[in-house]
Amino acid sequence: MKLFIKKPIAQLMAASAESEKTLKRTLGVGSLIALGIGAIIGAGIFVRTAAAAGEHAGPAVTISFLIAAAGCALAGLCYAEFASMIPIAGSAYTYSYATMGEFIAWIIGWDLVLEYALGAATVSIGWSQYFNEFLHTFFNVHIPFVWSHSPLEISNTTTGMYAAEFGQHGFVNLPAIFILLMLTLLLIRGTAESAIVNNVIVVVKVAIVLMIIGFGWHFINPALHTPYMIPADAGTIKVSAGTVDYADTFNHGWLGVLRGASVVFFAFIGFDAVSTAAQEAKNPQRDMPKGILISLAICTGLYILFSHVLTGLVSYKEFLIQGKEASVSYAIKAAMPGYGWLASFVTVSILAGFSSVILVMLMGQTRVFYTMSVDGLIPKVFSKLHPKHRTPYKSQWLFFVFVSLFAGFIPDKYVGDMVSIGTLFAFVLVCLGIFILRRTDPNLVRPFKTPWYMVVCPLGAAICLCMIASEGWENWARLIVWLLIGFVIYFTYSIKRSHVRRGVVEPANDPINPKYVE
Repeated sequence: MKLFIKKPIAQLMAASAESEKTLKRTLGVGSLIALGIGAIIGAGIFVRTAAAAGEHAGPAVTISFLIAAAGCALAGLCYAEFASMIPIAGSAYTYSYATMGEFIAWIIGWDLVLEYALGAATVSIGWSQYFNEFLHTFFNVHIPFVWSHSPLEISNTTTGMYAAEFGQHGFVNLPAIFILLMLTLLLIRGTAESAIVNNVIVVVKVAIVLMIIGFGWHFINPALHTPYMIPADAGTIKVSAGTVDYADTFNHGWLGVLRGASVVFFAFIGFDAVSTAAQEAKNPQRDMPKGILISLAICTGLYILFSHVLTGLVSYKEFLIQGKEASVSYAIKAAMPGYGWLASFVTVSILAGFSSVILVMLMGQTRVFYTMSVDGLIPKVFSKLHPKHRTPYKSQWLFFVFVSLFAGFIPDKYVGDMVSIGTLFAFVLVCLGIFILRRTDPNLVRPFKTPWYMVVCPLGAAICLCMIASEGWENWARLIVWLLIGFVIYFTYSIKRSHVRRGVVEPANDPINPKYVE
């Protein structure tokens, strides 16, 4: 059956040549860095920071960010080597196909749906929360709880915009579906146009993060950072989905910090989304490593400073109650008198920032499936390009429907946790892939080389595995079920249509209609 048949790197490189029937190369190094920052700074810093601090790590969420950043930095070096060596759309899927074989590539390609599609769903839910905050702040109106939350959520606050709706169940998150629709239309219009919009948004939201750090630093209460880690006797907090008991193993101390790292890890997934745009970069061998590593370094520094300030403004416990819908705005209003204008401005800017994250996640997902479709592992509809814009427009529409089902009907906590475990799994395979390829094919041309790969690759995989180990059994169960669904599709459809198995070569001038090798 040859489950681990590999796709020749020479064939991958041949498919990277631009033509009228391939993705268009329009992105320079500045756009790639902005693409990474656009994906990284968003839900992670504005929502997941508060979630990780409130439930698991407390003020030590800064250490959680350091742990997550260490794993990402090591994986990022491996991604950079792959992206410079194999400048093809598809990210970890393509890299795995060349190094570990088709079956592993299928697993990672299927797993990337958890990262990109569900990542877009998670951030669109956060966008919805801030959109309601925006309406309430500027117009004193809001979308009712029932139309802006999933059926699995219940309004549990007696203050704020939802005070009159206490005890009501949600039905569908309409604002989340709306923003997905708008960005899907933009992506269909073209990658260059999407990059321009993303660049503008990135400038705005980085400026806002710097303002929060700068102004908020003067209002930090050192007492809120003591103790730095959550103690086991911190008590129990009632939240909308039940209760958070700090006596639980992964809700206090160092294990809580490690669990917090797996939560905030979601905040870093944008840097590998840059690699999905390799086939749309003007000079991928030179620019892809820069785009990946520079965006990751910038955002790591901002995350650590931001989380230190945020946990110094209000108690970590408050993030589970008052600040859930808009934790950053709440912290500013509660602890920074005279800066109410900043909270209002933050809400507007965060809406724009979330939009750029969703934009990059949706783009990354369709590029992975574009490559899988070109390889014959999934239907051709996913690689069908728009005749004018040369974007995978049918795939964009299909994923709009798929992502909307999660964004509209599932709470962000469950969706976001699935994103983290799926992404960590991808990172492990990328680290192993570089290690394997260095041993099996040391003479390949590598414009960028991972330094000290004998240490970096195993250590990167080990850190990511540690964060995976801290995930709850519910997340493991969801991952296993998702992978089992993928196995069914692979063995009933993909394995019979694989172009590599059938001796098919995708000519550079026509990857959509491959020809058989005689």
